[in-house]
Amino acid sequence: MKIRVTVMLKDGVLDPQGKAIGHALDVLGFHGLGEVRAGKVIEIEMPQTDAAEAVAKGEDMARALLANLVIEDFVVEAAS
Repeated sequence: MKIRVTVMLKDGVLDPQGKAIGHALDVLGFHGLGEVRAGKVIEIEMPQTDAAEAVAKGEDMARALLANLVIEDFVVEAAS
């Protein structure tokens, strides 16, 4: 079973990487874009065969290490 943990900065937290990406896209001719936010995706191969159990373990991992809960939100989902 594989899970996918997506970690993003919370709304209102400055995202300099997202700003840089947005600026670069504008320079490349992709005009009129709204706010660009950058995050990270972590895929983990889990020993569990039950998706709900794997997701619950992934949420525990995100709280313990993968996300800084002060400035980041996360979503854990079973991946195919």
